[in-house]
Amino acid sequence: MLADKLIYSVYFIMPLLLLWGAKVSGKGKWNDSLSLEQSKALQGFLAVCIMLHHVGQKTCASWLQPATRIQKGLGFFVPLGFMFVAVFIFFNGYGVYKSFHIKDNYLKGFLKKRILPIIFMLYLTNTIFYVARLIVGQKMDLKQTLLYLTSIQLCNPYTWYVIVLPFFYLAFYLAFRFIKNDGLAVLATSAFVVAYMLFGTTIDHNDYWIRGQWWYNCVFLFPVGLVFAKFEDKILAFFKRFYAVLMPLSVLAIYPLYQFSKFICDVFSYYGENWGAPDTVFRRRVCMGAETLVCIDFVLMFLLLGMKVKIGNKFLKFMGKITLEFYLIHGLFVEFFAWNFDGGVINKIRIHNLLLYVVVVFALGVSAALLLKKISPDFSGKKKAERTDCNLKKTA
Repeated sequence: MLADKLIYSVYFIMPLLLLWGAKVSGKGKWNDSLSLEQSKALQGFLAVCIMLHHVGQKTCASWLQPATRIQKGLGFFVPLGFMFVAVFIFFNGYGVYKSFHIKDNYLKGFLKKRILPIIFMLYLTNTIFYVARLIVGQKMDLKQTLLYLTSIQLCNPYTWYVIVLPFFYLAFYLAFRFIKNDGLAVLATSAFVVAYMLFGTTIDHNDYWIRGQWWYNCVFLFPVGLVFAKFEDKILAFFKRFYAVLMPLSVLAIYPLYQFSKFICDVFSYYGENWGAPDTVFRRRVCMGAETLVCIDFVLMFLLLGMKVKIGNKFLKFMGKITLEFYLIHGLFVEFFAWNFDGGVINKIRIHNLLLYVVVVFALGVSAALLLKKISPDFSGKKKAERTDCNLKKTA
């Protein structure tokens, strides 16, 4: 049916959203692809890509049962979620390092300003998801309730990134708080992330934390962001000198690297525990290494592209301001209108048309994100400072 084919319009709409209002720098001129404005715009765009990834997982993934419920249209987005999140994690690492060196007393109040807002939003959306599970009719005993509300078992199945990030921030804080040598502090933070990755590969797929490879196959970009920020001037000088080679090479390398990672994952597999493989941990680490290479090139491609193309429009600016809230709440509507809610309860209301499904999830996700943004406490103190400044000006 023609209505079912309308979903393919996203492959026209998404590039339009990214490039609408973009400006190309002339010969010998460069755009700052690492600026806060650019990074927020890019993350706003990728937040929508992650939404499409999650919708794709509920409608197009090959593992869905029964197979008759599989709908074609968003298959492109299904395997790419870890690459999208890699960009966020890179900017997380890059951002904290740059802020530490630019802002006075940056570590003062760091836990409150950087970590507490994430934890607050995590548990707020967790509670919302718990109520949603009750609404759809999921049966839960006291033990299950405690597991969900503490997030030991993911009540909101889309939260792994928001659970892991505070630990990386905490490692950064402790390293730069107590290690005075900048290089050693970067090394210590990076070592923590690598240790987390190695630990993650020792855990079988399960229902608790570190449920699978998506918990660690892209997080190496956090130390990459730290190192990039530390040596930014030298790296950017190298990029500018060899841009004519690096830009096309980064684009051309994506597909072969992705296919290589698929091949490695097919040969070695993250799921060795399913057939009792004696070298399961080794297999996972080989797969993780291959997917990490893809993530590095994916991020590099966007950085190089941003050096010549300045993206930015009202939509990207808007989405860039609500990425955390949208990331955490859009999954609620992905679940509500899918064939079944996470956990197996069959939904009474299902949106069959895939494009309509996407539009509804986006519209409700944005609306809910704005509401969450409004009711969230101001942990940074910026709003209070702005109000005080405003009152002083009026008084003057």
